[in-house]
Amino acid sequence: YKMYDYITEELTGILRDKFNLTGPEAIAGHSMGGHGALVIGLRNPKRFRSISAFAPIVNPSEVPWGIKAFSTYLGQDKTTWSQWDAVELLAAAPTGETSPILISQGESDPFYKEQLQPEKLQTVAQHKKMPLTLKLEPEFDHSYYFVSTYIEEHIEFHLQHLKK
Repeated sequence: YKMYDYITEELTGILRDKFNLTGPEAIAGHSMGGHGALVIGLRNPKRFRSISAFAPIVNPSEVPWGIKAFSTYLGQDKTTWSQWDAVELLAAAPTGETSPILISQGESDPFYKEQLQPEKLQTVAQHKKMPLTLKLEPEFDHSYYFVSTYIEEHIEFHLQHLKK
């Protein structure tokens, strides 16, 4: 269960070797994968030129599902949780040292208000004048249809930053 190392080292190493990839990188994900993309991107700002997420949990240290998961996987010492919480990572990041972030969130997502709360990350970004765009999409939920509807926008976002 070393997903961080798997994504940042093993999987990317395999992809680089198999497809001869040597260029700049971007990272994206949906739901918990969106959380992972945010955490990995924020922990590695020099590596990833852009970060995007669909319906990510952004502040797991402060919401019911995240508290339950972190307690189980990371233990009861909450001081260790911040390195896995996007809001905490962004708050601690030096100004100007984060990659641009795009978050899409369906307003009809049943997890939106209680568990995901992307506005918390947006507030920190605005306070620190860091580049984050939050797009709330009316009538969309947490589904594949939501992702498939807006994936092209996320790809264009990444292409814009990868070309720099």
